[in-house]
Amino acid sequence: MALKTAFLMGEHVVIGGFSLASPSNGSPRLNFRTGHRAVIRPSRLRIGGVRRTHGQRNLTVMEATSTSSLKKIVVLGGDGFCGWPTALYLSELGHDVIIVDNLSRRMIDVELACDSLTPIVSIEERCRVWRECSRGRLLRFEMLDVAQEYDRLLALLVREKPDTIVHFAEQRAAPYSMKSSKHKRYTVDNNINGTHNVLAAVVESGVDIHVVHLGTMGVYGYGTSGGEIPEGYIDVILPGGRQSKILHPAYPGSVYHATKCLDALLFQFYQRNDQLRVTDLHQGIVWGTNTPQTILDERLINRFDYDSDYGTVLNRFLLQAAIGYPLTVYGTGGQTRAFIHIQDTAKCIGLAIANPPEAGQPVEIFNQVAETHRVRDLAKLVADMTGGTVKNIANPRQEAAENELEVSNRKFVGLGYDPITLSTGLLDEVVNVAGKYRERIDRAKILPSSFWNKSRQQECADNAAPRSSIDASSMLPALDEELLNALAKGDEAKKARLIQAMQ
Repeated sequence: MALKTAFLMGEHVVIGGFSLASPSNGSPRLNFRTGHRAVIRPSRLRIGGVRRTHGQRNLTVMEATSTSSLKKIVVLGGDGFCGWPTALYLSELGHDVIIVDNLSRRMIDVELACDSLTPIVSIEERCRVWRECSRGRLLRFEMLDVAQEYDRLLALLVREKPDTIVHFAEQRAAPYSMKSSKHKRYTVDNNINGTHNVLAAVVESGVDIHVVHLGTMGVYGYGTSGGEIPEGYIDVILPGGRQSKILHPAYPGSVYHATKCLDALLFQFYQRNDQLRVTDLHQGIVWGTNTPQTILDERLINRFDYDSDYGTVLNRFLLQAAIGYPLTVYGTGGQTRAFIHIQDTAKCIGLAIANPPEAGQPVEIFNQVAETHRVRDLAKLVADMTGGTVKNIANPRQEAAENELEVSNRKFVGLGYDPITLSTGLLDEVVNVAGKYRERIDRAKILPSSFWNKSRQQECADNAAPRSSIDASSMLPALDEELLNALAKGDEAKKARLIQAMQ
């Protein structure tokens, strides 16, 4: 039986990779407006599905790696940006992991003529290298289209009898879902068919499987709640004074977000009709690239998407800063969004797997976020750190120019979640990823190429500056020294490492 030890360190408990603040009068709440870290009361927490009291000074606890907690897990979409590092993390914990993917994201690279900034090897080589680096841990791969090959999916579940399905197998980019009628239809067909096939196959298989789904904070909409966004459900008073708990109203901002809202309704139906055990994770915008598992070998490296369709806003800013390109902020930059590091994505999914709902319980919903920032403040943070500049451009999206966002994530905090924040991880991303692979960048892919409607497209066209005025490729030789000095902040050793990475 594998064991891990937790040590009390002053006012922090370190357990299974999480540092848990525990003052005597703590409160399980994140103050996102001020960026304060979350704390919980030093009484009890759940690790690997087992509650443990941490009153001793040196406490041994069984984490998800104990023999009794090991599971067989099918990771749908396990070759993707979130799926790949999650599959490695779960494998390292000792779970038996099967990756299922149709490699559609790689085909979209070909369609968009834009590769990941980081070089990605074949899924077969990825799995082989992981076995070498992890001293024999096996990752199995099954080439399967969840949305189109129902019979094969059902046969897989009947044959393998997994304990858990982690469902990433959806087209995940809002801009791509708005690119054209073809892309809108593909996103709906792929995402809704895929989710429904999973749920129907679980029922037909007769296997008791916990479904963990990666959703999005976008199902709530932005600026629509008028207060803190709860975790999935809200208490309401119906006509006649009747009290009820209902799903938070859905306000999707794109076709992609609409498919996640429809997913949520399917989960509610199958939970009530067939008592399926479902956990839906409403995740913020993911940033970062690597995890402790993906850095073991360059062939295990995760994707880094920087194009305007798939590149998340912070990763695009990091890329732009690394090459001396102005940080492009859409509209006023007053949009407030929630963020989470890719390492925390994997860890939170591990926590959700270790803490499944019981049969018959409502769909469990977590807000999987670390902190919130306005986009313009985020751009300033990156620009100040790197010596870059910020440029506001017309917004290709149909959205509010300004919004507030206050989010509850008490459930994950109560399970020991201590997030990586932007203030601690940004420089590593600029140096070790964006700077290192800068020669792979296609600058023509940075500016928006997908628009929410014709009026957005027209406004962007009317306000577009000539590409030569914003393309910094001709200025790179002059900017390199300035960028290096800004990043190194007077540290010559750091500057030397930067030069090595840039080369």
